[in-house]
Amino acid sequence: MADNDNQIKPSQTRTEDLNHSPKKAMLLSIIPGMGQIYNKRKLKGIAIFIIFAAFAVVSIEFVVSGLQGLVTLGNEPRVDDSRVFLVEGILAMIFAIFYASLYWINLQDAKNEAQKIRDGWTPGGVIENFKNSWDTAFPYVLIGPGFLLLIFVVILPLLFMGFLAFTNYNLYNAPPRNLLQWVGFDNFTRLLTLAEWRQTFISVLSWTLTWTFVATTLQIALGMFLAVLTNDKRLKGKKLIRTVLILPWAVPGFVTIIIFSALFNDNFGAINLDIMQPLFNTTIPWMTNVMWSRIAIIAIQVWLGFPYVYALFSGVLQGISDDWYEAADMDGASRWQKFRNITFPHLMFATGPLLLTQYTFNFNNFNIIYLFNEGGPAVRGQNAGGTDILISWVFSLTFTNSQFSMAAAISLILGVIVATFAFFQFRRSRSFKEEGTM
Repeated sequence: MADNDNQIKPSQTRTEDLNHSPKKAMLLSIIPGMGQIYNKRKLKGIAIFIIFAAFAVVSIEFVVSGLQGLVTLGNEPRVDDSRVFLVEGILAMIFAIFYASLYWINLQDAKNEAQKIRDGWTPGGVIENFKNSWDTAFPYVLIGPGFLLLIFVVILPLLFMGFLAFTNYNLYNAPPRNLLQWVGFDNFTRLLTLAEWRQTFISVLSWTLTWTFVATTLQIALGMFLAVLTNDKRLKGKKLIRTVLILPWAVPGFVTIIIFSALFNDNFGAINLDIMQPLFNTTIPWMTNVMWSRIAIIAIQVWLGFPYVYALFSGVLQGISDDWYEAADMDGASRWQKFRNITFPHLMFATGPLLLTQYTFNFNNFNIIYLFNEGGPAVRGQNAGGTDILISWVFSLTFTNSQFSMAAAISLILGVIVATFAFFQFRRSRSFKEEGTM
């Protein structure tokens, strides 16, 4: 039986089909639904017209006023709240983009159906068309609620933060007492030109990059070393050893950090009182010296992070065939050669993307910085602590200093750095390519 979509009309109507104009259908769809009616899809055209008309009637006033408020951010101090205008403006912009997208889909749908009719396609009956439309739309219906949640939980806050970076929102210019104004790139200019801001930004950014690379690399290296060590067939009691090595992962991270904060305390910490003082007759200013605070934080992160990497590598090592190593032994390969040419490539291929997430996680690892000593100790000439990374500095600027617009500008830079790094590194990862060779 021939498919209805491939049916050809009788010869007396074939000429009409050949004259059916996709361009005309698209032009008629400037009024939503008219192109579909031209394509002899009357019910579909009427439905589209009603949906667009209802959306326009209900939301046109909100969209227009919201976009206007996004430009002005209010007119009367103590009456208009610029933050509300900003949120409403972003929502209006989202609605406008959504409406424009549907409008474009309406134009393309009319054009494509007209082209199909010209090629000999015959629209089916109402039930058949509804079934076909439902089959096509079903995946979008399923992801629709999640997409709406994504808009209001993720996209809206990100846009609010992004727009805030271009305003003058701070403690001395806070709504509703004052109205916010658009200041363009002034916040970014201040960040890069004013001595205090520039010095602090460069210092915090350099420490953030150093912290991310050193702490993450050390935890990966330690996890890999222990995984390879415990995978050796000559080792006895593997189950007990593996259980012990996983234990730091089982303890909640914030509990471990608080315990270490007490252990590293300059005055009553066990590390100074029970180790450094008795054995070396000295104490180390873990909390008050920038260098020692950074060393302590890196050490704590290595302790917190290596169990996950160890468990990850241990699972991968179980899947490497012994035949590879036996063939290498026959060729006279050394332990280092077997590790470099067999073990390491397998580990990186299987876990590359997950290891990259460890770097991005530590780049924004707020918990350890804040819980250990709240980003301290203080540094002269800077408005950030000696162990503050970008995310903890943003937290301090927001909730301690009320420098909201500057915090938003730094957050925007932070987001661009992380997104760029993740994008290029994931694309280069062999695990994300269709084919690869060991």
